[in-house]
Amino acid sequence: MPAEKTVPVPARPLPQARPTEAAFFDVDNTLMRGASLFHVGRKMYERGAFTLRDAAGFAWKQFTFLVRGENLADVESVKVSALSLAAGIRVEEIATVGYEVYDEMIESRIWPGAKALAEQHLRVGRRVWLVTATPIEVASVISERLGLTGALGTVGEIEDGAYTGRLVGEILHGKAKAHAVAELAEREGLDLARCWAYSDSHNDIPLLSLVGHPVAINPDARLRHHANAHNWPIYDFRAGRRAATLGLKLATVGGAVYGLWRSYTRFRR
Repeated sequence: MPAEKTVPVPARPLPQARPTEAAFFDVDNTLMRGASLFHVGRKMYERGAFTLRDAAGFAWKQFTFLVRGENLADVESVKVSALSLAAGIRVEEIATVGYEVYDEMIESRIWPGAKALAEQHLRVGRRVWLVTATPIEVASVISERLGLTGALGTVGEIEDGAYTGRLVGEILHGKAKAHAVAELAEREGLDLARCWAYSDSHNDIPLLSLVGHPVAINPDARLRHHANAHNWPIYDFRAGRRAATLGLKLATVGGAVYGLWRSYTRFRR
């Protein structure tokens, strides 16, 4: 019998790069559930860098963040606490903690829907950056683990390989995010009218308003109202929404307090 002829299947063309387009994602409550800095504090407590009282303070801030969302007072409070606790810590230790925190605590809290949006942008050739008040060391780890382009985050001052407890510039929050993205767009040759931005907080309206495609993810009440008024897309990945998840949030903080108490009793023994 004559050999069967096969017709070669043409390779699927790779998506063309879109050098002037990008997507910018907030992290806390947008890309992941809760506040990433809380998990950094928890890990540092496990390493003996913080006291039980400090760790309990981080747990309470995490609870209020989950229940009522992000506000400027909470962000400022976390900033002050984190800066004072970080003074004297070696840079290489924070880098190690960043990977541990992602693998043990953050990865399981990534919203699958938000991750899918980021991956879709990458597939069609857009670059994807995280833009967050989270320390740049942790933001960079999250970006690396997810295969994203890079991250913009809060930068701590370093002297002789250790953190001083002061910032370089300001905390990357609110209007500061919009300024940082505008500077990045100028350096990278991005057309902001062809870019996307994603956030959960009304504090990020300056960033969302900067791009041509703003999207609200798990929005707080004020952002939801603003998004509806301006016909912005809204995605909500929270299972059961607020009323149905309040019990889970209460259970979460209860578990955190119980875990801290158990750690304390073991330490006393």
